[in-house]
Amino acid sequence: MANHKSAKKRARQTIAKNAINTEKRSAAKNLVKKVRDAIANKDKTTALELLPKTQKLLDRLAKHGILKPNAAARKTSRLASQANEL
Repeated sequence: MANHKSAKKRARQTIAKNAINTEKRSAAKNLVKKVRDAIANKDKTTALELLPKTQKLLDRLAKHGILKPNAAARKTSRLASQANEL
């Protein structure tokens, strides 16, 4: 456990930031699932409608270090290619 005032504050900030990042990561996973479901159901309009939102969110999370940049790029690329195949 932290003993100094600054270390205690840093521990509080870490807990708060961890909760926010977990929430954002979960939202991204849910959006990716929605796109994948639309692709699986061969619903091209829904897939192409959700794809830009998903790409934007993944890029933002990669920019802020919540997701690794290559992981975000890989997911974006695979979703786009699968949606365009429909």
